[in-house]
Amino acid sequence: MPNQARSELTLAAIVDTALDMAAAEGLESLTIGEVAKRLGLSKSGVFSRVGSREALQTAVLQEYDRRFVQDVFTPAMREPRGLGRLNTLMARWLDRARRVEVHQGCIYCAGAFEYDDRDGPVREQLLDGVRRWRSVLKRTVVQAIDEGHLDAQTDAEQLVFEMDALFTGAMRDARFLGDARALDRAWTTWQQLIADRATARRAQPRRA
Repeated sequence: MPNQARSELTLAAIVDTALDMAAAEGLESLTIGEVAKRLGLSKSGVFSRVGSREALQTAVLQEYDRRFVQDVFTPAMREPRGLGRLNTLMARWLDRARRVEVHQGCIYCAGAFEYDDRDGPVREQLLDGVRRWRSVLKRTVVQAIDEGHLDAQTDAEQLVFEMDALFTGAMRDARFLGDARALDRAWTTWQQLIADRATARRAQPRRA
């Protein structure tokens, strides 16, 4: 195997191992030494490929974001604009949680608490990832409103808040409380949120 290909393969293994560590123990748990130990590499061998600890944390966030986009965003964007796409986003989000985050932890959820009172590039990158995801959600909600699939009075930012809060609550119940039905409950709640905005609210008189 050429040296460059071997180097890239080793880098992928480093990031993959570090991502597993970060998901289970937090981004602040990452150290060059511990990653090297788990892979049976020298510290200098890991450092030569990723650089600093901060660079390793950044690489982990980039890889987590790439996988999240691949699993959730890209498939949903194949759906027509509107409620179908919005439902697919939520379904894929919960499906990924069932397959990945429930077992390994969600870096976005855990990282928000881990870095809520920290400053620095890692926090900024994590914050950027969360904000970009919420921007995607809001844009998709607005499209569903524009297509007439949701009530025109729907507050897009409120619905995005509820989607994010629903996911975070489901993750807590699934991982911390050990509720095996948490993600099913989340989907049921999501369907009710959409039903309220698609039908029930239209029949309700507006407040004075």
